[in-house]
Amino acid sequence: MTKFPFGIIGFDLDGTLVDTSGDLTAAVNHVLAGVGRPLLSTEAVKQHIGGGAKLMLQQGLEATGGIPGDDFKPLYRQMLSYYEANVSVHSRPFDGALEVLDQFDAMGVRYAVVTNKFESLAVKLLTDLDLAHRMGCILGADTLGKKNAKPSGAPIFEMIKRCGGGSAAYVGDSIYDVMAAKNAGVPSVAVSFGFLHGPVAELRADAVIDHFDELIGSLERLALN
Repeated sequence: MTKFPFGIIGFDLDGTLVDTSGDLTAAVNHVLAGVGRPLLSTEAVKQHIGGGAKLMLQQGLEATGGIPGDDFKPLYRQMLSYYEANVSVHSRPFDGALEVLDQFDAMGVRYAVVTNKFESLAVKLLTDLDLAHRMGCILGADTLGKKNAKPSGAPIFEMIKRCGGGSAAYVGDSIYDVMAAKNAGVPSVAVSFGFLHGPVAELRADAVIDHFDELIGSLERLALN
């Protein structure tokens, strides 16, 4: 049997490994309801996911009437508090995600999460979903400091280091993910089922998959290029 070409696979979290749109929408709408704004649909909030919670709330407020005076910081804290308490009510792994992790386990491939979510929230969510203990590491936007969050390649380098070194690839759903992979010099795979801000082809990832059952084959083909 041919050895799998990558020893480490990194995953973005929101919109890639886990569909968190329901709980993120609820958190944004909790704040919007409190300031008398119209609520947003899940599809609308999806357009703002990927750059971190602060940007997601800013764009949600701007879409419903603008950011109120000097009230953003307390609203931001309110959203984070609500989200932390309700982080896994609706969130579930995407179809096929658990199966591909099982396949990686069987092949001895390590995997990890590199996200622009706060590390503590990522750990809590993955713990609730019984996935945290399976990860080689979990890196958040604050793990290495804001300047070293995606699209910096720094968290990808750190993932490789924490997972013991070796060849790596990265899977995500946003330009932040693809740029982080490029900045770290590793292949990128984009998922077409994620929280896309436009056509998936515009991300210019090295490969695109429509379902997790395509991931292993796509990575094998990438290694031949």
